[in-house]
Amino acid sequence: MNTHISTDSTVSFDPVALPTASDEGLSPDFEEMTRVRNAVLREVMGSDVDAQTPEDLAPLFVPDPDELRYLWLIRRGGEVIGRLGVDIPQIDGSRTTFWFLDILAAHHGQGIGTRVHAEIVEPTARAHGRTVLQTWAQHAEEPGERLASPAGLGSVPRDHAARFGLALGYTLAQVERRSEFDLTTGLPHVEVLFAAAQTAAEGYRIVQWQVPTPAEYVEDYAWLKSRMSTDAPAADLEWDEEPWDAERIARHDATLVRGQGGRALVTAAQHIETGRLVAFNELTIQSDPEGVTSQEDTLVLTEHRGHRLGMLVKCAGLLAWPALAPLSTRVVTYNAEENRPMLDVNEAIGFVPVAYEGAWKKVLE
Repeated sequence: MNTHISTDSTVSFDPVALPTASDEGLSPDFEEMTRVRNAVLREVMGSDVDAQTPEDLAPLFVPDPDELRYLWLIRRGGEVIGRLGVDIPQIDGSRTTFWFLDILAAHHGQGIGTRVHAEIVEPTARAHGRTVLQTWAQHAEEPGERLASPAGLGSVPRDHAARFGLALGYTLAQVERRSEFDLTTGLPHVEVLFAAAQTAAEGYRIVQWQVPTPAEYVEDYAWLKSRMSTDAPAADLEWDEEPWDAERIARHDATLVRGQGGRALVTAAQHIETGRLVAFNELTIQSDPEGVTSQEDTLVLTEHRGHRLGMLVKCAGLLAWPALAPLSTRVVTYNAEENRPMLDVNEAIGFVPVAYEGAWKKVLE
């Protein structure tokens, strides 16, 4: 998969060497990959809210025993106009391949994405014996025809990204809502909700840590992370059950905090009787202290639901966060539209929907 592939005399797909943990500096190609990523997201979102630095992104691409990763730059006439990534989960029996494609809008509608898919994405998946292709796309709101999620909740516009997926034989597999919370105005209300959740969560207590994860919590945290792949709503997506252990938690901690000066806070609910962690929430920020905070995974184990633990860990995390990232003014999170229990919690806290993301799936014959 390291062969230079040229679709014609002006467009080329050029492999990018992945950074390693020992690299002292990032390659010009990796910096170009970051630049074009940020430019495409700016076109979709209308702002630089999701921009990241090469240093922030690099740990996400360091070779990992859990996934085999490939990365390409798309050039036209020597100019970088897009990027492509393909991830192959290294799990026994896996059928899945995950991929992403970003192309600047000025180069849409000219067959480049179709060639990328036919010449790289599908052959890479087949070379690894994979038959399920899954990818995600941001869908900005626009009037007109919409496509409904197979889960029965949520929809996306039939925009350029949707038309592209449909033309390649993909189906909409799930819709995720992007929501934001205002840290400058919303915390007094969170304090009220936290007090009520503490009353409902009798028999549980809050524990919090900044990464790296303390040894005493690694085993339980690994179990909670493994349950994310089986317990979270999946709609029509296919997820492998992911094994987690201490080594994977260490790698995960390193990706939660990627930029110099970044922060990550894990808030968990501990069942007092057994001492086990049964719910958790993650908040992260990267190198820009004024950047957007990301609320990453949140999960309550099925057998401990009904005690408002989701509200408990989310509120506790938000209330502790300003001490770690005082200049961050908003939090962004994603939830499946059919994940009504978690959306109920977010909406009660004050998260508001701002955009939607479509998950797209194709099964190869």
